[in-house]
Amino acid sequence: MSSSVFLPDESETGATPAVVHPPLPTGATTTVDAEPRNALDRFFEITRRGSTFGREIRGGIVTFVTMAYIVILNPLILGGVDDVTGNALQAAQIGAATGLTAGVMTILFGLIARLPFALAAGLGINSFLAVSVVGQVTWPEAMGLVVINGILIVLFGATGIRSAIFNAVPAPLKAAITVGIGLFIAFIGFVDSGFVTRTPGGPPVQLGDGGSITSVPTLIFLLGLLVIGVLVARRVPGGILIGIVASTVVAIIAQAFLKLGPSFEDPNGWHMTIPEIPASFVTIPDFGLIGQFDLFGSFSRVGALAATMLVFTLVFSNFFDAMGTMTGLAKNAGLAYKDGTFPRLRSAFVVEGLGAVAGGATSTSSNTVFVDSASGIGEGARTGLASVVVGLLFLLSMFFTPLTLVVPIEVGSAALVVVGAMMMAQIKEIKFTNFAVALPAFLTIVTMPLTYSIANGIGVGFIAWALVNALSGRARKVHWLMWIVAVGFALYFVRGPIEVLLAG
Repeated sequence: MSSSVFLPDESETGATPAVVHPPLPTGATTTVDAEPRNALDRFFEITRRGSTFGREIRGGIVTFVTMAYIVILNPLILGGVDDVTGNALQAAQIGAATGLTAGVMTILFGLIARLPFALAAGLGINSFLAVSVVGQVTWPEAMGLVVINGILIVLFGATGIRSAIFNAVPAPLKAAITVGIGLFIAFIGFVDSGFVTRTPGGPPVQLGDGGSITSVPTLIFLLGLLVIGVLVARRVPGGILIGIVASTVVAIIAQAFLKLGPSFEDPNGWHMTIPEIPASFVTIPDFGLIGQFDLFGSFSRVGALAATMLVFTLVFSNFFDAMGTMTGLAKNAGLAYKDGTFPRLRSAFVVEGLGAVAGGATSTSSNTVFVDSASGIGEGARTGLASVVVGLLFLLSMFFTPLTLVVPIEVGSAALVVVGAMMMAQIKEIKFTNFAVALPAFLTIVTMPLTYSIANGIGVGFIAWALVNALSGRARKVHWLMWIVAVGFALYFVRGPIEVLLAG
């Protein structure tokens, strides 16, 4: 997203557009010297950040629409997977708890951190739990590990350790993290829409099916991409939201005539949700999973070393994935200061850690800041008011689950690609003529989409920055904390062989 400030015009406020003042000494690029209109404006700093109430509401709606899939996807990932004792979590309970936890934590984040970031069950960690952890421990024991992971992250945030590590990261790497996240979310959009798919053999990915676009859902993704892109290029207020709604209407009409099924049955079908008007709109949530965790049971079941390694993996993934995501989102929103930090940094880190605790306590997996928040930022969200809107919509989603199925993932994917393009603007902050900067930045950028992990990109970038600069005579450019974290990432990347040795 450009760092320029788009202030309200007469059509939005009925008043003469405000005068744009130079950025205040903080360096936050969207900060303007303006008096708040009321107490709510003062609390969230809406006018001060160059935003309006309308933009915050629209931004919150767009963010929710873009990430509402988690209420459906999280039960698919965690539900029906037998743990070491043969027990499984119930999908309906996971869905209700997912909406509840995301709603409460996102509202808390909006009120305390006052940033336009939304929280929900992190896809990396929930997959790790379902694939790698519950084969060794029970679901309550696995969620106990998630709670421990969250407590550690809260301590790191509250004591300033997390902030210290954040401040030790060089500015070019922070910019590279933003660019890498932009490519990552665009790649997610391409994959989720069917525009990019796996190949049976040969190259890892291909265009569509056999190198060709063959499905109507993917064509609707391209239509949505075009509509949203044109609206954003023309600076139409609410462009992303308008594009999502218009594309969804087209998808509903197409489905009414074509009667397409899911992609796992038909390669030309919808990739997650089928856009149909639901027969019923209201459901009663089941909160039976809340409090079903065993804090220390895994340590007695698999041993202290093995359990510690699992916690180590969770902390590293959670800690740096969220830190990188918040860095990218703050820069994209124009809220980052000159040193790369952003307002209420420590509060943001602490609340994000509490999200992990809450996710474990509700058996929904660690709740963390979602990169999909970039869609709402692209719509103009700049404050915690947008997060409050997202949280309220998540709470409502518990009772209106069928409505979350109306917007297909192909339409949400179009918004992600557009926002990914916006985030690429930060590449101008990287001095590629200096190869000691260029190589770590490049590795950070490309590793995120190619390994499908923000944390992996950060880790590779940290290690490369430390080694390249030290071995090329620039050791003074490497903060001592960077060395500690780089060593930690090196251990993280070889944790597989370490786990094998511990098991032996």
